[in-house]
Amino acid sequence: MFLDETGMLMAPLVRRTWVPKGQTPVLHQRTNSHKKVSVIGTLWVSPWRTRLGFCFRLHPNENIDTAKVEDYLGELERHLAGPIVLLWDRFGPHKSLRMRDYLARHPNLHPEFFPPYAPELNPTEHVWGYLKHNPMANDPVLRLDDLAHSTRRHARSLQRKERLLRAFLKHSPLSLHLT
Repeated sequence: MFLDETGMLMAPLVRRTWVPKGQTPVLHQRTNSHKKVSVIGTLWVSPWRTRLGFCFRLHPNENIDTAKVEDYLGELERHLAGPIVLLWDRFGPHKSLRMRDYLARHPNLHPEFFPPYAPELNPTEHVWGYLKHNPMANDPVLRLDDLAHSTRRHARSLQRKERLLRAFLKHSPLSLHLT
């Protein structure tokens, strides 16, 4: 299981687009808005490497802290049976003393850290890049609720695209062979 966090911002990522000749596209957005939707998510592979999936949780206008990571891991443990090998980066809440205590109380979770400064190893980073550069690009929102709704809708759509999820895993330089 590959875990990572990201933030979806109110200002859209602006990309090139096609429009009728002579009609300049205009994106209306709120300036000086520091609101965001924090997302914690995992790209997971079954022990037999035959199934994979994507799980996530949104936190509108909040930062991800140790308590939120603990809650998320608790939900994962309730829904996924057996031991879980958890691969994640060295984000502060992952290394905190409180998290170490939590992991000591949950023997089914087996955390492993990626090397420092190696986001390219985590396939969940590719999930975030895809969401930001494809379905959510050029999509300005004026309210935080709209951003949360858009993020949830596009992330749920991604959950049903197993071929795309497999591509994120294959794009990572990790040697993980799927059947």
